Amino acid sequence: MKFSLGAIQYFWPKQVVENFYQQAADSSVDIVYLGETVCSKRRELKFEDYMAIAHMLREAGKQVCLSTMTLLEAPSELRELRKYCDNGEFLVEANDVGAIPYLQEHKVPFVAGAAINCYNQHTLRKLMSLGMSRWVMPVELSREWLAKLLEQPMVHDVRDCFEVEVFALGHMPLAWSGRCFTARSENRPKDQCELVCINYPEGRPVTSQEGQQVFVLNGIQTQSGSRYNLVNQLPNMDGLVDVVRLSPQLVGTFDWLEKFRANVAGGAPQRLDKNDSNGYWLALAGLVQQLD
Repeated sequence: MKFSLGAIQYFWPKQVVENFYQQAADSSVDIVYLGETVCSKRRELKFEDYMAIAHMLREAGKQVCLSTMTLLEAPSELRELRKYCDNGEFLVEANDVGAIPYLQEHKVPFVAGAAINCYNQHTLRKLMSLGMSRWVMPVELSREWLAKLLEQPMVHDVRDCFEVEVFALGHMPLAWSGRCFTARSENRPKDQCELVCINYPEGRPVTSQEGQQVFVLNGIQTQSGSRYNLVNQLPNMDGLVDVVRLSPQLVGTFDWLEKFRANVAGGAPQRLDKNDSNGYWLALAGLVQQLD
């Protein structure tokens, strides 16, 4: 089982990002995803900066994958997308199907991100025919669903041709919108947001009238209010999951990486925080935390 760091979902200052990836280079992580996946206005790092980080990580022995935007809204974003697809060196995670024709044009294998709606064996086999080499399962699906899908003959016959990756730590990305919720929460129009996301390095929490944190606003992205944490579910991923993804957090990411590694076989179970959840993996409501 390999462990990956997903692309940073939040808007962090350039120096914070560079420091984070230096820690990643020194860590035990196997795969690192790089790139802005949420909002093209977040330009603390440009494509050239990500490429420099990618080279540094590759020299440290990490597999690097460049992640593309999830919601494409403008011609400028398509031009930037092309840069990622044409990078010529690194694997690409396609988070929007618009990236796939570019990658197929160059016969470049790709990772199908969790935002691509792949819910059955027909779609999965189609993505494989287009060049997919790794598939990130949609975050709301369960172990039971995954097991049944992989048993389907048209998938089972080619199972050794692609990897399965599962989002296992972090606030789950649930939806994207043309509106910027973080800007709206400060009474700013999207086009005059003044990049307020940088003031919320872990997103902006939304609570119910009962005081429960139900969502996290992250620009145009809506995340789960609870932190998804599958550290104690690793033993039942055996035989199904090849790569376990941790989403970068401002604090504690690499501590959790080691906790995950220690519990691959179930020998070092962890106590979950009260705001952690694991319901989706267990085919329960997403906010549920079931203790083993």
